[in-house]
Amino acid sequence: MKKNSRAVFLDRDGCVNVEDDHIRDISQFRLYPDTLGAIKRLNDAGFKVVIITNQSGVARGYMTEELVTEVHRLLTGWVERAGARIDRIEYCPHHPEWAVEEYAKVCDCRKPAPGMLVRAAGALGVDLEKSYIVGDKISDIALGPATGARAVLVRTGFGAREERKIRAGEAPGPDHIADGIGSAVDWILSDAGIARRA
Repeated sequence: MKKNSRAVFLDRDGCVNVEDDHIRDISQFRLYPDTLGAIKRLNDAGFKVVIITNQSGVARGYMTEELVTEVHRLLTGWVERAGARIDRIEYCPHHPEWAVEEYAKVCDCRKPAPGMLVRAAGALGVDLEKSYIVGDKISDIALGPATGARAVLVRTGFGAREERKIRAGEAPGPDHIADGIGSAVDWILSDAGIARRA
């Protein structure tokens, strides 16, 4: 497949939805107020929208893959009812040090490893060097240098904590820091040379 599309890869917890110490029950799943509008704006600007999320709670025994799938079904339903679209969802249920043996392993998909992003890019024909990553953790923004994409840290979720580490020189910084998903999309559209609609 020719790679001529561009995408925005969105972390889930703390970026798209409110961080709540692992979504162990579907009632915990709440979007930020600007999430649906932000996704629609990316759609309208011609970006593919991909969710890439570590879900180590599966390996920890906090939830099942069935619950992860149920949450993603709820998310895509909300997005579709808003007239928007998520093109692909990738999640990693693994963690090398936790209790559920089936998932307790080293993998190529747990961020900051780039496996989820590379897999989605290949499936959708995405040029990573024309793409963006948005997340609330250093492990999200580390995907930028690893893949050639540009990275945005949001201050929601764990982002404010991670920003302090970056400011202290404990980790490399992103291309931009935004207050949340809406302002991250503002910056992406500007950086990509796409005028914001009035």
